[in-house]
Amino acid sequence: MIEIFLTPDKVAKDLALRAKQRRVAMRLTQDEMSQKADMPVSTYRRFEQTGQISLQGLLKVAFALDALDDFNNVFEKRTWSSIDEMLEEKQHKQRVRHE
Repeated sequence: MIEIFLTPDKVAKDLALRAKQRRVAMRLTQDEMSQKADMPVSTYRRFEQTGQISLQGLLKVAFALDALDDFNNVFEKRTWSSIDEMLEEKQHKQRVRHE
């Protein structure tokens, strides 16, 4: 199911959950992960529990999990396959704006 109403908090918690799942799949403890990411274990533990972490910390976690390349697409200019697709996205954004 596609999540329609994303919030920064929801995205942060989802990122933390995916990071934990990947860490577990790599058979790393939180302590080992924090060492690999060059951060205190308390910082990493807080990230997994709450989703709260600095951008630099998140990038370190991504590097340790071999996922740093995933950040290359953040804020990329979007491309569309047709004018209709572009107009549809623009109309959707106009309907969602709050003033």
